[in-house]
Amino acid sequence: MDDPHAVHRLVPDLLADPVNGEVRWDPVRSLWNGGACAVTLVAGPLTVTPGALALFVATTGVGLLLGHSVGFHRKLIHGSFACPPWLERLLCWFGTSVGMGGPSWMMRAHDLRDWAQRLPACHDYLRHGRSPLRDAWWQLHCRLVLRHPPRFDQGRVATDRFYRFLDATWAWQQLPIAALCWWAGGWGFVVWGVAARVFASAHGHWLIGWLAHNRGPQTWLVAGSGVQAHDVPWAGLMTMGEAWHNNHHAWPASAKLGVYPGQSDWGFAFIRLLERVGLAWDVRTPETLPVRDVLRAAG
Repeated sequence: MDDPHAVHRLVPDLLADPVNGEVRWDPVRSLWNGGACAVTLVAGPLTVTPGALALFVATTGVGLLLGHSVGFHRKLIHGSFACPPWLERLLCWFGTSVGMGGPSWMMRAHDLRDWAQRLPACHDYLRHGRSPLRDAWWQLHCRLVLRHPPRFDQGRVATDRFYRFLDATWAWQQLPIAALCWWAGGWGFVVWGVAARVFASAHGHWLIGWLAHNRGPQTWLVAGSGVQAHDVPWAGLMTMGEAWHNNHHAWPASAKLGVYPGQSDWGFAFIRLLERVGLAWDVRTPETLPVRDVLRAAG
């Protein structure tokens, strides 16, 4: 692409409409997210131990760092660095293990929202434009059916056997993890290493998404975009740098999200570690990317 910041998989379509559509209940995703929530709230207090909590923190952190942030978001979706194919697949398995969906689903969900938010107006579902309770119900239990959706070409990801396998079995990927947890510590480890982890990851992803599009500090505005992003400073560490969302809207192709002093970014630190050992290259940062004429200083 001439523009590294573009939505790379978008197929130009003049009929595509980001505004008109209907939010419908998604039974599979609703039962999945609702089930993880119910198991956590009911069985979590009955099985909590220091070991189970340590497992929860470790597995949630590893999944969000290696998988969701580095594997899915910065590598597969934005191509902000290059790495060997085996490493990309491994990182994307970790992304699938987070429990929100497989590679193709995550790419489609991200690219649809990315495309819509860059336009002057879009559906409230795509802009997190309703109250927190309504938006949580929509994002965690429903899907948006646009009357005239855009088309996307996912290229090699759509034809890669491994990625197709992950898409078909994304929920079942929790079974080997559950087996390891049970072997290591019984049912308490299963509750906290699987159900609580999936619950926290999915609901936390929604919460940061809602906040990052509604409130918080802003350094940059993107001219022409109907949706402007905010940073969520208190969540910078626990989201592996993903909470610096205003920076991300300013430089979507950047592997570095914590751009300014004091903005923690474990995802970028991990990419730099990969670069030092020769497993990552062509790492993009705001300093190495083309100047964006659409950027304006906020305030």
